[in-house]
Amino acid sequence: VQLQASGGGLVQPGGSLNLSCAVPGRTNVRYNMGWFRQDPGTVRELVAIIGWSGRTTSYADSVKSRFTISRPSTENAVYLQMSSLKPEDTAVYYCAADPLYSDLENGRPVRWGQGTLVTVSS
Repeated sequence: VQLQASGGGLVQPGGSLNLSCAVPGRTNVRYNMGWFRQDPGTVRELVAIIGWSGRTTSYADSVKSRFTISRPSTENAVYLQMSSLKPEDTAVYYCAADPLYSDLENGRPVRWGQGTLVTVSS
């Protein structure tokens, strides 16, 4: 079953947008979770990752200081707060989950969301 992501849309440059995603159903697995993005014709790239405890995070250099990843303490869910958005942030954003943090770092998580489109344009 795919992860359920939401929050994409059209925003002007310099604006903000929040994405959210959750692992559906009940599970005893504590997932590390993250966000990736892909522009047509390009390779899917990692945006941000957060560990299952919420204490470990990683960001792509291109989004550091502009994006913040977070998660609730007791749920397999993840949020991405995006600010100071730029046209080059335009992409389909995918959430992902994996029991291993390294699988997310390597771009090979076991579970993916369906993607939500973020368009930054005036």
